[in-house]
Amino acid sequence: MNRRQFLLAAAATVPALTFAGQVFAAPASTPRFLLVFLRGGYDANNLLVPYSSDFYYESRPTIALAKPDAGNPNSARMLDAHWGMAPVVATSMGPLWDKRQLAFVPFAGTDDMSRSHFETQDSIESGQSAAARSDYSSGFMARLSTVLRGAPPIAFTDALPLSFRGAGDVPNISLKGVGKAVFDDRQSAILSGMYAGTSLHAAASDGLELRQQVAKDLETEMAAASRGAVSAKNFALQTQRIATLMRDRFRLGFVDVGGWDTHVNQGGATGQLANNLDNLSQGLAAYADALGDEWNNTVVVVVSEFGRTFRENGNKGTDHGHGTTYWVLGGKVNGGRIAGQQVAINAANLLQNRDYPVLNNYRDVIGGMLKRGWGLSSGDLQKVFPGSSPRDLGLV
Repeated sequence: MNRRQFLLAAAATVPALTFAGQVFAAPASTPRFLLVFLRGGYDANNLLVPYSSDFYYESRPTIALAKPDAGNPNSARMLDAHWGMAPVVATSMGPLWDKRQLAFVPFAGTDDMSRSHFETQDSIESGQSAAARSDYSSGFMARLSTVLRGAPPIAFTDALPLSFRGAGDVPNISLKGVGKAVFDDRQSAILSGMYAGTSLHAAASDGLELRQQVAKDLETEMAAASRGAVSAKNFALQTQRIATLMRDRFRLGFVDVGGWDTHVNQGGATGQLANNLDNLSQGLAAYADALGDEWNNTVVVVVSEFGRTFRENGNKGTDHGHGTTYWVLGGKVNGGRIAGQQVAINAANLLQNRDYPVLNNYRDVIGGMLKRGWGLSSGDLQKVFPGSSPRDLGLV
């Protein structure tokens, strides 16, 4: 690693909100908000299963999930008279649903009709309506961080996401190499020395200490939480790390998870989508467990840029769609229900005879939660989501 690489790496460790060499920690009771972004457009129809719809089974002859059946472990778990939960997430998410700490919002999404991963991802992160969207220098999480008080922000990403652009010095921490310190003691000493005598010395030292401490804390917590069982892979490991920071230091977080673009051999109860959903749900459950009592002060919203085509394609997969299903989790979430506006699942109600329509705009849904749960004023909400019409779905 040359000097320039050291400096670039060190810059990524510098946390925001430092004073006299210490990182501010918000009061433990301060509400937490974590946005989980599933990049690639996940197939919500094989997560929240419309099992009462014959059209669902006609449209997906090889990938549909079986109707709830106590004798079939690969069947959907019944949630109500119309909807079921994918069996692969039932073990981890079922207990949260039963405790009314998990809700789903189907027919959710944006007003972006491009069906382009990049354009729609940027649309969500910018927080602007399609009609008013003009630039991407500011993200809605950045604007949210300016109107919330006592809510230090952080991005669990390799680079600062668009969501947090425009908020100043927001720290971001890569989740790659989970469980390992980014720098050893010798490298940390070199990096700290590079900033000696400069105005950034205290901040750089804080950042390096933060990275080292997170790795140590994670190792201890993972061993304690496993109770002799094998740990969940990938996202579950990442959420243990996220929980360490969100519990103790930060209150506004963003993390993205890739691998959801399932055009070919998507699978049904098993396969690539099921594996991704398993990792995601195990991670969310681990996050809830790791937060302990502070889970009661936490709201997690899981979004994706769009859903998938309702009908499976010729490659036993699904293509880019529009409406999707959001997840809302938290210790005090008013869950155990399917929230928001809905329509019957049939051919007549598909958008362009292709996919779910968006009946619950993400700006309005998240805005409604922020107004109710965080007490944001109408003026503050318009700063976060300009031109939106917040809808209180009673989720928080």
